[in-house]
Amino acid sequence: MIYPKSIAALIEHFQKFPSVGPKSAQRMAFYLLRMPLTEVEKFAQSMIDAKENTKTCEICFNLSSTSPCEICSSPQRDKSTICVVAETKDLIAIEKTNEYRGLYHVLQGLISPMDGIGADDIRIKELLNRLTDEKVKEVILALSPSVEGEATSLYLTKLMKPFGIKISRIAFGLPVGADLEYADEITIAKAIEGRREL
Repeated sequence: MIYPKSIAALIEHFQKFPSVGPKSAQRMAFYLLRMPLTEVEKFAQSMIDAKENTKTCEICFNLSSTSPCEICSSPQRDKSTICVVAETKDLIAIEKTNEYRGLYHVLQGLISPMDGIGADDIRIKELLNRLTDEKVKEVILALSPSVEGEATSLYLTKLMKPFGIKISRIAFGLPVGADLEYADEITIAKAIEGRREL
């Protein structure tokens, strides 16, 4: 079916979102068309507000409404520890646990030669600059156990060793409540590797 230009353009825009195929884009477009105009206007305004009012923190590269962000400017945070994450969504996942009280560094990606992303394309230089501060005693690498995450972790570890600070990595393994038989080999291997004494 040939859509009117305005609907085709809307579907095309939705398809640009990650993991949204033609069918999902079509469903979203038709859902939007069924919404009252006032709701569509609020939706459009919220997108504009998010784009105009979101900044990147000048210290950790987290997305925030201020720079420096609330975490970097908080006197309650432990300045001796930096947790390195790939994206802001990873930082939010860690913050939701209420277990970590240190600072963060958002790389804004992972090294991925297949996608044309090298070490100079992510915020590695800025991380190394932060390590010259004598307050930093430990860097926690909280990067995914993917090929890109592993490559980035190894590269960062090699660069940070000369600073003489503690470098640790979050443990990976089986989620609570998971059955061992349904886990893949890499997950099981990481669970064994990250075991701790009881």
